[in-house]
Amino acid sequence: MKKFAALGLSSLLALSLTACSGNDTSSKTSGKDEKITLDFWTFGSTGYEDLAKEYEKENPNIKIKVKASETADHHDALFTALSAGSGAPDITMLEIDQFDRFKVAQDRFENLYDLGAKDVKDQYLDWKWKSGENQDGDFLFGLPTDIGPKGLYYRTDVFEKAGLPTDPQEVANLINSPEAFEKAGLQVKEKTKLPFVDSIEMAYRAYLDSAETAYLTTDNKLNLGADSDVKKAYDYAIRLNELGIIGKYDMWTPEWANAVNKGEFAAELGAGWLKGWMEGNAPDAVGKWRVATLPTEFAANWGGSYIAVPSETKHSQEAYDFIEWLVSPENQLKSFQSHGLFPSAQSVYDMEEFKTNADEFFGGQATAPVFAEAAKDISGIGYKGEKYASIHSEVLNALKNVQNKGADPEKEWKAAVKRAEDLLSR
Repeated sequence: MKKFAALGLSSLLALSLTACSGNDTSSKTSGKDEKITLDFWTFGSTGYEDLAKEYEKENPNIKIKVKASETADHHDALFTALSAGSGAPDITMLEIDQFDRFKVAQDRFENLYDLGAKDVKDQYLDWKWKSGENQDGDFLFGLPTDIGPKGLYYRTDVFEKAGLPTDPQEVANLINSPEAFEKAGLQVKEKTKLPFVDSIEMAYRAYLDSAETAYLTTDNKLNLGADSDVKKAYDYAIRLNELGIIGKYDMWTPEWANAVNKGEFAAELGAGWLKGWMEGNAPDAVGKWRVATLPTEFAANWGGSYIAVPSETKHSQEAYDFIEWLVSPENQLKSFQSHGLFPSAQSVYDMEEFKTNADEFFGGQATAPVFAEAAKDISGIGYKGEKYASIHSEVLNALKNVQNKGADPEKEWKAAVKRAEDLLSR
């Protein structure tokens, strides 16, 4: 379970990057005959080790040493190395929720536009590419890897019992707005006595993940006003809770895993990477889940990463050449097939192996095109900032106090805002 949680959910580091002195760049490139070793730091389950071996066969002078860690450990070690000015790898992954923290230390990374990235820009979803740039758009930190377009996972047996359609297209046509989402939830509640959505966090994320600006503005000012996107998301979760259609199954807990397996709630607003976990961890649910697109108001990305080249490397061009190859459309298809990493290279969506990739767990449904359609509806990735996870935790605590303790929603909101203000003042 950890590997998929790591891709979608990560806690921010307690430290902040500080500017360091520049490195010697006199030996940034090397001759083709020189034996070169590139250290590559990854996190989660990517299968990049196998692709690195393929690259080594095609490029005998290159050796790729892959080090895989848990998400938090990976970013912690990277932060320490970048701050010290020594010990950083030649190549590193950066998880999307952590990315903004590292962007404040632009001088610690190579500008991939200087290494050839402009030539491949058109191969990737525009919103994913832009999120890899600095605010001025003239510095590219990393090449796009996987993304996390969200869809509506739903139990066909629960929907059938509630009198709802079970065909993915019919479900998408019916549940096509936030209001229709509520109506379907009430029908499930009335007919089955089961919750519609698994948790108040997932109800909250319905609008939060699609927010252009979440907790912080790009100049790191708190964005928690009464008319903010965050307050809209908060109020929507409160409304669904008041309607009695939200369960208390927190994602990744044993209770939640059992509920997924046994069908103890009807629907999940999950990213494309979630299906990989479900296929490996819910044996009793084979054939009982399907995926449909969400209402456009909920279209959003949750999770994914980039691959960057720290400026400490002495082999920046060789490092870039490898990662350009690694995230090419052809290799993104391989990563999708082997490890469920959803492609950010849109040409993959037209490949026959992608479109016809039927999932036994989902009753033979080819779920990939559903998430591909969802990916195209995403307008961008909202700014997260350095304290995204800490503030998110405070708002989530407020929501859980409302759901579990019957606390007043407005009082809890104001208390969460105050805690967020305290976090920023530290």
